[in-house]
Amino acid sequence: MAGTYGEGAPREPSGKRQQFGSRFLSDPARVFRHNAWDNVEWSEEQAAAAEKKVRENSTQRVCQEKQADYEINAHRYWNDFYKIHENGFFKDRHWLFTEFPELAPSPNQSDLTDLHTENKKSEVPGCRRSEDGPGLIIEQHKCSSNSLGHKTQTLPVEESVTQKLGHLEICANEFPGSLATYRILEVGCGVGNTVFPILQTNNDPGLFVYCCDFSSTAVELVRTNSAYDPSRCFAFVHDLCDEDQSYPVPRDSLDVIILIFVLSAVVPDKMQKALNRLSQLLKPGGMMLLRDYGRYDMAQLRFKKGQCLSENFYVRGDGTRVYFFTQDELNTLFTTAGLEKVQNLVDRRLQVNRGKQLTMYRVWIQCKYRKPLSSNTGS
Repeated sequence: MAGTYGEGAPREPSGKRQQFGSRFLSDPARVFRHNAWDNVEWSEEQAAAAEKKVRENSTQRVCQEKQADYEINAHRYWNDFYKIHENGFFKDRHWLFTEFPELAPSPNQSDLTDLHTENKKSEVPGCRRSEDGPGLIIEQHKCSSNSLGHKTQTLPVEESVTQKLGHLEICANEFPGSLATYRILEVGCGVGNTVFPILQTNNDPGLFVYCCDFSSTAVELVRTNSAYDPSRCFAFVHDLCDEDQSYPVPRDSLDVIILIFVLSAVVPDKMQKALNRLSQLLKPGGMMLLRDYGRYDMAQLRFKKGQCLSENFYVRGDGTRVYFFTQDELNTLFTTAGLEKVQNLVDRRLQVNRGKQLTMYRVWIQCKYRKPLSSNTGS
């Protein structure tokens, strides 16, 4: 899953993206000199206008019958989205390595390496029962199309894993990536705009990347992409809100979990349990990384009356849904899941269309939360 549909990033003259918070607008007369400005302060009038706009577009709620349809058929709406846009809608997120260096760890620079000095990274529990319910159903897709840089992949390993997970057994020496020394899971991978830059940038032979999405169409696009390598990556269909589905890894086995514009697509009352289950998959010292929509983002202000599902939760014209967070809400979700705050920042950015002389105020939240070295996570 991916979010409301735009991500921007200021760049240095060399073309390399700066870490957010490094370009400031001190002279309003220079607003159109760059494409984006960081940490833009809102005036009291602007904040009040945003609050008023949200009150207005929230007064008329979507009827319960339609809300039920958006929930029951959520997978269909996301499949339709990816059938229309395929892999041409979102750009690869190379900025992730600036904001989240955990995705490209080096021998000398890795927070997780320091945290795991007393434990081998490759250690995972022995053969054990999954705590996440009945076996994961991994949908198998075959595609003969060579368009968009895709190719057909045969995935006998995935078929084998599907059968084993069906018996609720996840064994340390049998799950995909069991021999890896650094394991990353992206939830809501879409068509691979995060996964493929990681695989291309991080050449660590011990790296293994898992990626899943609610949309079987998106996962098929990942699997048939020419950059997909089953020896380094495992893509699977998964609904992170379904308590009866298992992940294809044991508990305490992942170094990093990535949530980029995906939690906002989940019904608010299902967010906590989804994060609780993900937290159980992290190794002690493992990190959960999030970037998502903040309250009063431009996208929230643009919604019309009749698109509001519940407070700060909306449906787009294509049937996909989005929530707009506060820092406190995310902090509560992560800490209730047993994680400790490392970072929880608001990226309040002014994006500029210099051609049309337009300004757009974006509000995103970026979080890093770590699993304590010894803890009991939520259930």
